Amino acid sequence: MSDDATKYTLVNPDLLRTLMRRTGTGERITIRQLAADIGIAYGTIGGLLTGAVQVVPESTAVDIAARIGVDLLVLFAPVCRANPAPLAVVPAAETA
Repeated sequence: MSDDATKYTLVNPDLLRTLMRRTGTGERITIRQLAADIGIAYGTIGGLLTGAVQVVPESTAVDIAARIGVDLLVLFAPVCRANPAPLAVVPAAETA
């Protein structure tokens, strides 16, 4: 993974916790099971729930949302760059 890869932040840890109690299939999932199902360390999920982990790679966010059974942007928001590239200035049309 490169440093330019998109990162995502969890919008609301309580929402993830609630959705883990009843996933899209109606089942409950534990921190360890969610982590095992998507192939990451369970500490990452625990960290998201406590706030110790602030951002995750896009692939992890996508996998968590898919396993829980919700759209990506229900749980996560993309992290924007601190200094985005300036927008091109378009000159106003001259009036006669």
